[in-house]
Amino acid sequence: MIHPTAIIDKSAKIHERVQIGAYTTVGPEVEIFADCEIKAHVAIEGPTQIGPRCRIFPFAAIGLEPQDKKYHGENSLLVIGSDNLFREYVTLNRGSEAGGGVTKIGDHNWIMAYCHIAHDCQIGSHTVLANGTTLGGHVEVGDYAVLGGLTAVHQFCRIGKYALTGGQSMIAQDAAPYMIVAGNRAKAAGLNFVGLERNGFSKADIEEINQIYRIFFLSGLAKDPAIEKLRAERPAGPNLDLFINFINNSQRGVIR
Repeated sequence: MIHPTAIIDKSAKIHERVQIGAYTTVGPEVEIFADCEIKAHVAIEGPTQIGPRCRIFPFAAIGLEPQDKKYHGENSLLVIGSDNLFREYVTLNRGSEAGGGVTKIGDHNWIMAYCHIAHDCQIGSHTVLANGTTLGGHVEVGDYAVLGGLTAVHQFCRIGKYALTGGQSMIAQDAAPYMIVAGNRAKAAGLNFVGLERNGFSKADIEEINQIYRIFFLSGLAKDPAIEKLRAERPAGPNLDLFINFINNSQRGVIR
């Protein structure tokens, strides 16, 4: 199931049910798990782990060294979970020493053509990165987030769970969970109602999150007073806890 023109390092660990297309190269310290499909003209370097049932399309560059001037050849890693799709010309860089050494991508992600995931990024599961999305180093993307085409995310920013970015957005601060953010520089643009409905949130949950949104974003209060008002007026629960914990852990500030 490996094309005769592919170049595979003898030390690479490749499951017998992996397909590898023409002219693909797989370097040392690469491990590819069962039922992956690696199409033609893909470059994979290690240390890199690719979980089961991933599909990688032509001209993707997976696990190459980070684009970081502080990187001087130290050991680093790219870890990819299961059931991910990486389309044409996607670039995924390994981690760097300053960021903990690991770039990590979860499960069931849809990474479309020309996307770039830089060193030390931490991507959750069930995310969508539309064509041309670019993540600077150390970016975190929460589960079920959707990044519109040509979104650019500044280093160290976070995209919260179930958040949505508009196409061509420039993200320079954290995008809170459940929110739509859009523009250059991005501003909060309302609640991601459609995303919440598609991911099975009940009408009661959506109304609760809408009240959280109104207090934090529309009351005119600064961050700390808005958090105090949320705690005083909204019942405790997983939706509120997720939102407040995200806000309180922000290092770059939250898009408002």
